[in-house]
Amino acid sequence: MIRWIIVVFLALVLISWFTPLLQRLGFGKLPGDFRFRLFGREWFIPLTTTLLLSMVAAIVSKFI
Repeated sequence: MIRWIIVVFLALVLISWFTPLLQRLGFGKLPGDFRFRLFGREWFIPLTTTLLLSMVAAIVSKFI
């Protein structure tokens, strides 16, 4: 259980570090990435970006 908590924490740290770089490359602005304002807050749901990055991670892990 503690191992999964550590993995999730490290994944979140890596995502937060790479978010500005990925936004400069165009991720987060793909068709299927939803950005809307609701209750005075801006919400962002990156469906297409998540699928694309998941496929890349699966391909990389297959070769490792």
